[in-house]
Amino acid sequence: MDMIQTEKLIFEYEKRDEEGNVIGMSRAIDEVDLDIEEGQFIAILGHNGSGKSTLAKHMNAILVPTEGTMWVDGRNTKEPEELWNVRQSAGMVFQNPDNQIIGTVVEEDVGFGPENLGVPTDEIWQRVEDSLRAVGMISYRHHSPNKLSGGQKQRVAIAGVVAMEPKCIVLDEPTAMLDPVGRKEVLKTVQKLREKKKVTVILITHYMEEVIDADKIYVMDHGHVVMEGTPEKIFSRVDELKGYRLDVPQVTLLADELRKRGVDIPGGILRKEELVKHLCQLD
Repeated sequence: MDMIQTEKLIFEYEKRDEEGNVIGMSRAIDEVDLDIEEGQFIAILGHNGSGKSTLAKHMNAILVPTEGTMWVDGRNTKEPEELWNVRQSAGMVFQNPDNQIIGTVVEEDVGFGPENLGVPTDEIWQRVEDSLRAVGMISYRHHSPNKLSGGQKQRVAIAGVVAMEPKCIVLDEPTAMLDPVGRKEVLKTVQKLREKKKVTVILITHYMEEVIDADKIYVMDHGHVVMEGTPEKIFSRVDELKGYRLDVPQVTLLADELRKRGVDIPGGILRKEELVKHLCQLD
């Protein structure tokens, strides 16, 4: 069953002059079709302004289509009566955890979402404990979020979403403000959650190394999906990615340069171990 599906999704917003007068419309999403199945790890890539974050906001009905349709867990996001169900099905984790954390104590913040859903008190505290344990933050349950590092705050934000037990977690550039250590922490947390909770994970990012384990990648440019496929398929098209102002993993770039110089190795190499293995097999 599809967790997220779109059909010719279009989103336009008004362009205004300095005095606030409408001077035209700008199309941020242009006839996008997606089919994301339950339990998949999907990555959406694109440079700034490509439309990927606008697309993410449709998955939680923060935005609704101007034209076309977005279904979340079979529910049409345009239907006002489905708004609550859509937001229960798809939880959002944003770029800046400070915009998402509202409690003065970690466990209270994580419990805020389930409380709003009307979950019984005993179950709320069980969910808080399970979620914090799942993201490796149980020992910080009585801490103030203000005393945490960026990576720790983001893990608390993820725990807050997990505690609401969504079927899908949408992460909109969750590591953009973190250092390399924080990025690894958050990605490891997301992968563990996917394995334990069997949730669908949709990662919007511009860090190529974060998506090599994805089931499928969508590449966006000027509101369009311009490439889609497995990581191996996408990253075998190095020059095309560069044309869309995107990087590729360093090992993929090295393998591509070697291949261009006549070394007999396949395209789409994503890991150092893969490259070493192929080089060792050469005569």
